[in-house]
Amino acid sequence: MELGLHIANFTWSGGAPTLGRDLAHLARTAEDAGFARITVMDHLWQIGPVGPVGDPMLEAYTTLGFVAAQTERVLLHTLVTGVVYREPGLLAKAVTTLDVLSGGRAGLGIGAAWNADESAGLGLPFPPTAERFERLEEALQICLQIWSGSEAPFDGTHYHLARTLGSPDNIAKPHPHLMIGGGGERKTLRLVAKYADACNIFGGPDAAHKLDVLRGHCATEGRPYEEIEKTATVHADLSAGPGPLLEQLREAHGLGITVAYLMVPGPEPLDGVEMIGASVIPEIAAW
Repeated sequence: MELGLHIANFTWSGGAPTLGRDLAHLARTAEDAGFARITVMDHLWQIGPVGPVGDPMLEAYTTLGFVAAQTERVLLHTLVTGVVYREPGLLAKAVTTLDVLSGGRAGLGIGAAWNADESAGLGLPFPPTAERFERLEEALQICLQIWSGSEAPFDGTHYHLARTLGSPDNIAKPHPHLMIGGGGERKTLRLVAKYADACNIFGGPDAAHKLDVLRGHCATEGRPYEEIEKTATVHADLSAGPGPLLEQLREAHGLGITVAYLMVPGPEPLDGVEMIGASVIPEIAAW
C-alpha cells in the first residue's frame, strides 16, 4: 500500500510571508518520510469541510510546479481539478509542462466540479451538472488525444480544437497518470472504467459498494477491473497516536484500496507527517 500526502490547508502560523518556505519544508519532509505522492486541491477558495472560505488557498498548478522543484521522487497531481476551471487544451499543456519539468512525475486528477460559489465569485463558468459531465468526458478525450501525439482536430459538443498539437511530448508513457475523482455511480465511475488509470473515492462504509459499482462498469466497458488503481482519501486523525489510522488503512486495504491520500489535520501538519513516516509507513510497506 502506498500513501500520498494531500495538502488541503495552507493556514499556517507564519502566514503568507513564510508559506513558500514552509511548503517546501513540508514537501521535502513528506518525501523523505516515505510518502509516494503529494496532491493539492484545485480550489480557489478554501472549502467548508476544511476551514472558513476566506482562509488562504493557493492555485493548484503553480503550487505543484513549486513542489516539483523541491522534490525528486513523488508523483504530483491535483485531487482533483474541476473540468470547467480550464479549457482542456490548456489543462493538457499545464500537466505536460509539470510532467516534463518534474522528470515524468505529473498526473492529472480531474472531476466534474462542484463548487458553484467560488465559480460565481471569480467569474468562472459553472454550467448545469449534466453539461459538466459532458464536458468532463470531452476533456478526457482531448487530453488523451494530445498525449497520444495526434495532431488531429477535435470537434465535440462543447469543445472544438483545430489542431491538438502538444510539444514537448509528455515523459510519462503512455500518458501522465490519469485519475477521475468522485463516487458518482452512474456517470463518474463509468468514466473511470472507460478512460482512467485510477479512481478516487472517500474511504468509509460506502467504499466497498462503490468498488462493486466500478467492477460492473468495467464489465460493461470490457475493461479489466484489475487495471484500475483504487485510491481513497482518508482523514488522518493522529490525536490518539498512529494506531487508529493503521486500523483504518488496514480496513481500506482489505477492500482493495492500494493508495490512500492522507489529509493530516491541524494548522501545522509537519509533526503528523513525521509521525506517519516513523510509525505508519514502515508498518504498511508489506501490505
